[in-house]
Amino acid sequence: MKIIDLFKSLGLPFGIIPYSECEILKPHLTEKSNISPETVIVLLAPYYSKPFEDRNVSLYAVPKDYHIYFAGLFEKLTHKLKELYPENKFVGFADHSPINEVHAAAKAGLGAVGDNGLLINGDYGSYVFIGEILTDIPYSDDLGVVSTAETQCDHCGICKRSCPKSDKCLSSITQTKNITSEDEKKLIIENGCAWGCDICQTVCPMNLNIKTTDVDFFKEDLLPFVDSEMIRGMSEEEFGSRAYSWRGKNCILRNLSLLEDKGESNV
Repeated sequence: MKIIDLFKSLGLPFGIIPYSECEILKPHLTEKSNISPETVIVLLAPYYSKPFEDRNVSLYAVPKDYHIYFAGLFEKLTHKLKELYPENKFVGFADHSPINEVHAAAKAGLGAVGDNGLLINGDYGSYVFIGEILTDIPYSDDLGVVSTAETQCDHCGICKRSCPKSDKCLSSITQTKNITSEDEKKLIIENGCAWGCDICQTVCPMNLNIKTTDVDFFKEDLLPFVDSEMIRGMSEEEFGSRAYSWRGKNCILRNLSLLEDKGESNV
């Protein structure tokens, strides 16, 4: 199949499933894209490059924003797919998606859903971004490609026991525009996180001895540690290329102010 050969050439884990097997969360996104999808090609983009001695942002935010990567990838792929299948439609999504991406990736054989709600891939652990292309090409059994690196969560519970605030993700707290709770401010300080949180991932046994990414985008322009002076000095273009830019500078500067006032630095 031409479509399978194209996706194999990317060197990324991928799987193909019927749209009917997906959990639909935002059907208006397919309506807006004017597509009646029948098949979903799910892609994983591994982003873990290496450990960092000094780091105060989540590992996913160390490289440039993955939305930029997927936008470029989807533009290239949809152009090639239209050449191969001129009568069909193709629309790419990542993060802001009509489907439950973790559920779809697991259905596509790309990993298992961990107790922390993240997908765990057999090669790259949970350090993967998920994207997908929806198409109106009818699904058939010969499209059913699945990953050869299957795995399953051991349900050891360490991720849940290690979570600093089980009723609200610390990553979500760092991304909240207005924090009034002193307890939440204290959590940011104690865990040294200017943006995001990786605790449930770094303690996971399934993330030991994983492969590092082969994607150049996630190995370049790395910023594991930021401070207030650095953020304030960024141009709008540079800041806009980072995962934390969607909340504006004030949000991460607030977190950095809490950490710098207390002399904290590392997640």
